[in-house]
Amino acid sequence: MDKTIRTIQKNKSIALIAHDNLKSELIQWVKTNEICLSHHNLYATGTTGSYIEQATELNIHKLISGPLGGDQQVGALIAEQKLDMMIFFWDPLNAAAHDPDVKALLRLAAVWNIPIATNQVTADFIIHSALFHEEVIISIPDYESYMIKRGIS
Repeated sequence: MDKTIRTIQKNKSIALIAHDNLKSELIQWVKTNEICLSHHNLYATGTTGSYIEQATELNIHKLISGPLGGDQQVGALIAEQKLDMMIFFWDPLNAAAHDPDVKALLRLAAVWNIPIATNQVTADFIIHSALFHEEVIISIPDYESYMIKRGIS
């Protein structure tokens, strides 16, 4: 697929998601990094967003609960290039009813070439990177070219 470029701004839009048994770990991570995260636009699936708001002073754009469609809302924001990165404390050992949604979400993050952390260590590496505080140019799919080549309008 042809590629184009997009600039991720200094002020990033970040999705915060956690499986149920990792919500407390994500909330603690957010509390630890609250000052850093306060400079960015934060999105979260419903329950996680509510817990983060209760535990911090952060403003969260809350979507609906993950299993009820919040994962798809995050995916749509990624495809619309409205999210710049995703912090998703994912539990690969605990099967959930909405596992296909999780797989689709991880696939979209990879397709649209956004940074994704699926655990605390990776999240730490991302937010402590010099790139976290800068504009970053990334390559993304050139959807128009893709459609033209396949004769789809």
